[in-house]
This record gives sequence, C-alpha cells and structure tokens, in this order.
Amino acid sequence: MHMADFIPPAKNANSPFADMRGHHVAVRTPDLESALAFYVEKLDFRVVATWDYADEKLAYIAPANDDRFYVEILGGGEPAPTEVRPYTDLADSLKYRGYHHFCLNVESVEQTVAKLRARGVTIVTEPFVLPAISRKLAFFCDPFGNLIELAEVLT
Repeated sequence: MHMADFIPPAKNANSPFADMRGHHVAVRTPDLESALAFYVEKLDFRVVATWDYADEKLAYIAPANDDRFYVEILGGGEPAPTEVRPYTDLADSLKYRGYHHFCLNVESVEQTVAKLRARGVTIVTEPFVLPAISRKLAFFCDPFGNLIELAEVLT
C-alpha cells in the first residue's frame, strides 16, 4: 500500500550541496548489546554493520524492510553517557533542546502500537491525529528513553 505524503518543492540540482542525501540518525546508549537486542528483538531491525571506535562499540541498523534509512547506535565508552533530558511525557520532552526523536512511517499506527505493546515496548504517547500534517502519530521509547515516533499518513 502506498501512502500519500507531502509534495516537496522542486529539487535544486544547481546547489553546491546537491550531492547531500539523508543516511542515518545516531542514538547514544550506554550499552550496544542491550540496544541491539531491543531494536532487533522488539522492532525486527537488521544489523547492517558493527565496528569499534576508541572504547565505544557502534552499529548501523535498518528497519525490517527498508534499506534507505539507518540508525547508528553508539554504545559503551567511559565515562558512560548521562541522561540530560528526563522525559516524563511528550509535552515535557518538548522543553529540551537538541535531538528529540526519529520517525518511522507505518501503514497503521494503531496496529503497530498494539504489536509493540505485545512485545513489552513502552508507549510514551498513545495514537493521536495531528490534522495540520494529516497524520496519526504515536511515540514509544527504547530502553534508554530515546523517543521514536510512528507516523501514519491519513488520506
């Protein structure tokens, strides 16, 4: 099923930055193995590559059926990362600057939330409709509190 989406303005092939393409978003966690276990076991992500960088362990992961978007997981390292955004809910999370979330498009937010809940995933914000962008949205988090948005394009 193809979902309708925004119609972007014309591409600018004459830009000096015309070669830029989105590739990944990075998420810092204290432990690569437990982060990978969550993304692989709960979300069916695939591990694309793993490597070491100094005393950290890193990985690129991709959704079950998408080779165009990666999440880079940065784990380990001393000192371990500290939490600076203690989200209590979606409204509270908007008080903090910096990285907020990444978004995954799905065909049905309601069905995806039900599947995540069945796998023990913490749902932060139950599905709601945002008419301004014609989407149904929900938010969940990984074991370290990093927010992930689900979006269903409404037609």
